Amino acid sequence: MCPPQGPLETRQLRRLLAGSRLPGESGLLNHRSLPLSLLSPKRLQPPQPPQPLTLHFHVKVMRAGAGGGGRQSCQGAVGGEGSAASPFTTTPAPAFPSDVPSAPLLLAVEDVSDSSVTVSWEPPESLGRLGLQGYVLELRREGALDWEPVNVRPMMVTQLTVRNLAVGDKFFVRVAAVSSAGAGPPAVLEQLVHIQETIEAPKIRVPRHLRQTYIRQVGESINLQIPFQGNPKPQVLWTHNGHALDSQRVSVRTGDQDSILFIRSAQRSDSGCYELTVQLKGLEAKAAVNILVIEKPGPPSSIRLLDVWSCNAALEWTPPQDTGNTELLGYTVQKADEKTGRWFTVLERYHPTTCTVSDLIVGNSYSFRVFSENLCGLSASAAATKELAHIVKTDVVAKPKSFVERDFSEAPSFTQPLADHTSTPGYSTQLSCSVRASPKPKIIWMKNKMDIQGNPKYRALSEQGVCTLEIRKPSPFDSGVYTCKAINVLGEASVDCRLEVKASATH
Repeated sequence: MCPPQGPLETRQLRRLLAGSRLPGESGLLNHRSLPLSLLSPKRLQPPQPPQPLTLHFHVKVMRAGAGGGGRQSCQGAVGGEGSAASPFTTTPAPAFPSDVPSAPLLLAVEDVSDSSVTVSWEPPESLGRLGLQGYVLELRREGALDWEPVNVRPMMVTQLTVRNLAVGDKFFVRVAAVSSAGAGPPAVLEQLVHIQETIEAPKIRVPRHLRQTYIRQVGESINLQIPFQGNPKPQVLWTHNGHALDSQRVSVRTGDQDSILFIRSAQRSDSGCYELTVQLKGLEAKAAVNILVIEKPGPPSSIRLLDVWSCNAALEWTPPQDTGNTELLGYTVQKADEKTGRWFTVLERYHPTTCTVSDLIVGNSYSFRVFSENLCGLSASAAATKELAHIVKTDVVAKPKSFVERDFSEAPSFTQPLADHTSTPGYSTQLSCSVRASPKPKIIWMKNKMDIQGNPKYRALSEQGVCTLEIRKPSPFDSGVYTCKAINVLGEASVDCRLEVKASATH
């Protein structure tokens, strides 16, 4: 808020009231056209209290060095009936010209809305010998002679907002600096201030579900609600494919913030691009909504049975003439045997126009039919074959192939030979190898070319072609060359290895 003004001294009050209205006088004196003189205190009448003003104030930082110690701004409204005159319009001439401040500098309009105006200025170059008490702002409407004060008391502000103005008001603005000696010369804004209605550019907000093609079925209602912005209320226009709407089928209701397009029962002819145009004083915004009205497709134009072989039947058909105003999702193929007459689905959403039906039962006769399908579902009817597909049982003669017995005879051969081995006395050890032969060979183990079969110290094993010789608790005497020999009717083979049994160390 603006800083409150302190009480005025008697001398200051006389100076400020000297320019007030006298009894029986009307109007304000213009300080430019009439010279001001001091009035006798006897002629002074007690000033009438001014009518309440609607004032709104806010303080802003002010440059250092200006009167009052800081930049401030106020907001106020033009007063009601009986507002007191501005002090500087009838202030008597000071005894010394240097007593009053000079005219404020850089008076300018900061902002204009449809109900207010904000003006600002800079402090005067000269504040006068008596110092600055504040500023007084006045308005003079176009065609009027009198200036109307915005603030009766001087305010220490350099920006002021005048509110409660009406659209179409035109007025001039002036401001003067006031000291205890009176008001200085005013600074007058040269250009006329015009209060005009604020224009908000039109803007359309299309709902998310309408930003892609809006699909409805035949017979359903269409209800499009499109919000928009604009001030003042803009002009709204709908078109269908670039032409005016059919008022017999389409109704439009437009409010302050949205427009609604309604079709009670949609037909395929209602499909197309609906464009909404919002216009406001040379500005416009457009939005388009694509609507697609669809229905079930027609059946395929024709179908025929191409071929029947074994348990298979080949079919071919032509696409429908009417797709329901949308793309087909495919075809549904069904079959029915002559005995039961029940239909079973073979293929769903099948895109080609030819197919082969397999796994038919031998001895049965089949009929086939094909449906078209789109977003609305299957076609109301189907295209059916006129002739039956007879699955005939054919005579099958078994012709067994002659069997040639394979000869698996093979001479012995070792697939895994014996490996040299080192053992510790007192611990049993094993020697192993693998042999392949057919018929099964005879296995003979030898030590240093001498047959060791029947010796209880050795145990020979043979299983699945793996030959193993176990030497029980060997001693250094058992060291030597061991041989494994395999013999059958087709030949023989042998492998050998060296076994070393190390004597234990003597302590």
